[in-house]
Amino acid sequence: MAVNLKGDVPVKTTPAPMQKALKINLNSNIYGSFSEIGAGQETARIFFRAGASSGTIAKAMSAYSKEFSDAIYGRETDSRYVTKNRLKKMLKHEINLLEERLNRTDFPDRIYFSYANTVATIDFAKKFKGHGWMGIRFQLNPLEEYNEIILHVRFHENDAKHQQETLGKMGVNLIYGAFYHHDNPKELLISLYDHIDKDKIEIDMINFSGPRFAFVDNRLMSLLLVKNGFTDAVMFGPDGFNLLPADELYKKNILTLRGSFRPVTKLALDMLEKGLKAFTQEPDVDPKKTDLILEMTLDNLSNDGDINEKDFLDRVNLLSSLNQMVMVTNFREYYRLSEYFSRFTKERMGLIIGANHLIKLFDTNYYKHLSGGILEAMGKLLNKKMKLYIYPYKQKNSEETITSENIKLDKKMQDLFDYFKHDGKFIDITDYNKQLLETYTREIIEQIQKGESQWEKYIPDGIAGNIKKNFLFGYKKRI
Repeated sequence: MAVNLKGDVPVKTTPAPMQKALKINLNSNIYGSFSEIGAGQETARIFFRAGASSGTIAKAMSAYSKEFSDAIYGRETDSRYVTKNRLKKMLKHEINLLEERLNRTDFPDRIYFSYANTVATIDFAKKFKGHGWMGIRFQLNPLEEYNEIILHVRFHENDAKHQQETLGKMGVNLIYGAFYHHDNPKELLISLYDHIDKDKIEIDMINFSGPRFAFVDNRLMSLLLVKNGFTDAVMFGPDGFNLLPADELYKKNILTLRGSFRPVTKLALDMLEKGLKAFTQEPDVDPKKTDLILEMTLDNLSNDGDINEKDFLDRVNLLSSLNQMVMVTNFREYYRLSEYFSRFTKERMGLIIGANHLIKLFDTNYYKHLSGGILEAMGKLLNKKMKLYIYPYKQKNSEETITSENIKLDKKMQDLFDYFKHDGKFIDITDYNKQLLETYTREIIEQIQKGESQWEKYIPDGIAGNIKKNFLFGYKKRI
């Protein structure tokens, strides 16, 4: 503890990587191996430099040659080496060697670990900044099954040496966190950035597994990645498992519907169905290579600035029960979502959007932070591969149905809107279910919380039953 010079209240300080490595080295029970491919042996180097490493490091290696690496860990059928599959092979192989080569009867209190990373740092032309996988397989009791923490990182620095040093620090933080923060995964997650600026490296996926993490919901850990500013977006599939966006979206057609989905309604499902139908009618869209994504922003999830984790999981579980893929982002503006998708695909992209949100889309107040204002935003959003699929909107107590044909905007914005309209960027969904237009989520939530029954007609049957059975969203059973 350090002394606060402004008073006598002690202030907690965060140990530096070298201090963390030394603490592990001085623990006579922690023993393991390091296998690092693609960025030197930066993590192991910190442990060596910290001193007293002979009692901790069984082996440190770097199999740079693909042929030599294949001889150790096996050949990759897709010839890709910076992958999750490669990392898991490395972790398992090295732990098995420790178990095979060391006699536990000689060291009954030893707990083993294997740390590994497989990365590609910035290329010579500095066009590709690099990415990689890192992880640790470890035990906390000699008689216990192994636990595992795996994460994917993206480099943002422009120098390979700096990237290597940052990776080394994060590797130390990961190993230290595994042994000293395992009982608090949220604290462990945050500690990965100890003495590392967030703009240097991005964590866009993390998974905890093993007996000590049986209680951990990895979707919550993903949410915390976005909430803490460690990444811009995370994904999980219908099975609830985390997905790496780069792998899932690579060279895919992407169609997205943004919403709060609190709860998911028949209207939302109709928007999905009819939007997908219109999207797949595009001549260059292959339905078999198309991802349909339901996106929620942090704004969609927050209430007075706070995120209710149970409420978040309730929504995700309901969407998963409908076999839907979910993405959580910090993209308040739609153009940022379009830019994000463009990092991974050059194929067709689409956004399903209600006509009421289309009005907000052309509100200049959202783009004051851009030097080019709304013109810059629309240029980024409506690139040559992006189209918007407009679902009609009907205001409460109004007979008028709003579409892109009768939308009313400010005169200057109307001209801009018409330009993109004539360019074919806005496609009206015409085969919509008219009976669903009078679906208003705020009223539905109020009815759920008051124990009324009108809301059920707006919700898919299976979803309504789930809400009542599990008392979701403040549901009160009418007595």
